[in-house]
Amino acid sequence: MSEKYPIVAVTGSSGAGTTTVRHAFQDIFRREGISGAFVEGNAFLRYDRKEMERVIREAQAQGKALRHFGPELNQFERIEALFKEYSERGTGEVRHYVTESEFEQFGLPPGTFTPWRQIPVDTDLLFYEGMHGGVVARTWTRRKMSPSHNPRVIERRNAEDGNNGVDVAQYVDLLIGVVPVVNLEWIQKIHRDTSVKGQSPEAVTHTILRRLRNYTFYITPQFSLTDINFQRVPVVDTSNPFIARDVPTPDESIVVIRFREPAKFHFPNLLRRIQDSFMSRPNTIVIPGGKMDLAMEIICTPLVHELLEKKKNK
Repeated sequence: MSEKYPIVAVTGSSGAGTTTVRHAFQDIFRREGISGAFVEGNAFLRYDRKEMERVIREAQAQGKALRHFGPELNQFERIEALFKEYSERGTGEVRHYVTESEFEQFGLPPGTFTPWRQIPVDTDLLFYEGMHGGVVARTWTRRKMSPSHNPRVIERRNAEDGNNGVDVAQYVDLLIGVVPVVNLEWIQKIHRDTSVKGQSPEAVTHTILRRLRNYTFYITPQFSLTDINFQRVPVVDTSNPFIARDVPTPDESIVVIRFREPAKFHFPNLLRRIQDSFMSRPNTIVIPGGKMDLAMEIICTPLVHELLEKKKNK
């Protein structure tokens, strides 16, 4: 963590809705006149799309299962290096993964990367959106409560896979999790990958099942480290996500928001400002799904201001 060069990270799996949260923060930054260095998690894939497909095919031919969410296919060490350098110097190396809608803008084929470049040194903060904003690459982790009961204090052991202690979370000043209930997450991924990437529902389903085990090792543990979790829960039947034709709309959902440090927030004020919201636990507020953007603005804008105030006074 760094008061002089703060880092905000939004973390969630593929199809969870992190891009929507990024757009909400872009609106906050634009309205508040904040200069953010935006970084996308796909920039840290080890291979471009064609090379990724080749590596996976070769591994499958050898009877190996590569961990899509793990260090074999993701450069955890470069995410950590970026966060470390930004927290110390306000810069670092980034690149961009070109999507189908961006190939004309960048003049590069979809599924490839732009060259690495340095972040300008005059940004107010770094904003990361992707799957590994709070990853700790160990095969064994457990929470160890400090006197302040801060679950970010973790006892760690080295991973058996040879990874030398990558700990991205330690550099993040504000870590936000976006984690729909898993059936909804799968519905969103199937809908996105079939409509945007042109994949068949059967192929997307196979991808989900193939990745499920390492999802539990590399994605799920991050949500125990987040400062705030936004979890969308549908109020319509999603019992079989693999045959669902439509993604439940925000109005067909509620959002469960969990706060790691509830004492920092004035919940009566939040309940008053977010209509039809209620407390389900002392650290949890429930809101209508259609008010998620409003809730993010109300909750996160003061937190960003707090980070920048500390930066100014550093």
